[in-house]
Amino acid sequence: MRGPEGAKRVSRIVVLAAGNDARGDDGIGPSLAARLSALELPGVTVIDAFQFQVENALDLDGADAVLFIDAHLSQIEDVMLAPVAPAAAVAVQSHALSPAEVLRVREQIGAALPPSWLLSVRGEDFSLGAALSAAGAQRLEVAWRALRGWLAERLGGVN
Repeated sequence: MRGPEGAKRVSRIVVLAAGNDARGDDGIGPSLAARLSALELPGVTVIDAFQFQVENALDLDGADAVLFIDAHLSQIEDVMLAPVAPAAAVAVQSHALSPAEVLRVREQIGAALPPSWLLSVRGEDFSLGAALSAAGAQRLEVAWRALRGWLAERLGGVN
């Protein structure tokens, strides 16, 4: 990307990770967020939350790209990285939102929609007090490689 007078501008990337590390594989999102934060990449903002909320719509201001990260019990694929579009509607009483609903809130407030993706990891056990499962640990590594690849495409490399 080029900024003023042709100078190279660092992309602004927002990574929103949801999950609870006290609930087994639900901690995959926070684990990925912690790894990414430790890299201290310029232009990358990492937000670790228990769940996606309405307020996260404002966290996307000025972003060139957004990556949502979450673990799910009900998906077939071990790790899935796919574009995400705004939902058709948002539940009126909803406290926790899906990534698509966060984008819908941005539409509703008239804010720009940055290109957005979801990195979704299949979990096995979300029980309170459970440790990361063996399958969850393997999928965490696959998701980490996918996350680094996604960032490298946007930043021109990730060390």
